[in-house]
Amino acid sequence: MAQPRTYPHGVTSWIDTEQPDLDAAGRFYAGLFGWTLTDATPAGASSPYLIATLDGQDVGAIGPAADGTARWNTYVAVDDADATAAAVTEAGGTVVSGPVDVGPAGRTATCLDPTGAEFRLWQAGTRPGAQAANTPGAWNFSDLHTTDRRAAMSFYTAVFGWRAVDMEQGAGTMIQVPGYGDHLAATFDPGIRERQSGAPPGFADVISGLAVTGPGERAHWHVCFTVADRDESVATAERLGATIVRSSDDLWTKNAMVRDPQGAEFTVSQFTPPDGDW
Repeated sequence: MAQPRTYPHGVTSWIDTEQPDLDAAGRFYAGLFGWTLTDATPAGASSPYLIATLDGQDVGAIGPAADGTARWNTYVAVDDADATAAAVTEAGGTVVSGPVDVGPAGRTATCLDPTGAEFRLWQAGTRPGAQAANTPGAWNFSDLHTTDRRAAMSFYTAVFGWRAVDMEQGAGTMIQVPGYGDHLAATFDPGIRERQSGAPPGFADVISGLAVTGPGERAHWHVCFTVADRDESVATAERLGATIVRSSDDLWTKNAMVRDPQGAEFTVSQFTPPDGDW
């Protein structure tokens, strides 16, 4: 049996969406991405939690929206949720709830960075994180949209050791966890160096993108999914009741921001590198 994909401390590792109507959300995302949904509610829990899989591999989850607002959440892997929660407070962030155990799956806390972007900690138990990523229908990246790049990176560097790098070849500003590429090469993805030989230097250490918010945009973490065909995915999303907020083409990708039928926003992205696949 293949070993599960693991995530070192400080690497974004999991996503889920909170939705007012879980059944409707399940139909939408299964129709758009081909997910299979399985009830993974911990024993004794009052709220359901549905794990989404592609070909039997975990890719995300759907849970209830306690406040009635649909949203996507991003989790960061940590070795010790309690110690990291304390570090969040010390660095100027806020621990909104937790840390708390989620059955045997892991331990989590909900936090805000100093600019107001919400993120979550994940100390893995039986669920180490997403097992399929960067493949059509699965999570690609979560990008930090911040109102203050300097303040945000000062915080995340103190808590997780992140660094922001303006990548070469028009790839934009990315957040790296130094050594993550070495971890991938030694575990889950031994061919990553050869496969990414045409990528900007340091790309194997990238865990997310970084953008400064536009006028009226709040600080937040934004989830992006890989798709095989952006235009086909847009048509499917609209047929299933979603709204397309905007579309764009850049040097590396064809993207569209989608608002699902209950209001959660995410991006679908088709990889279109200028010099072929890598």
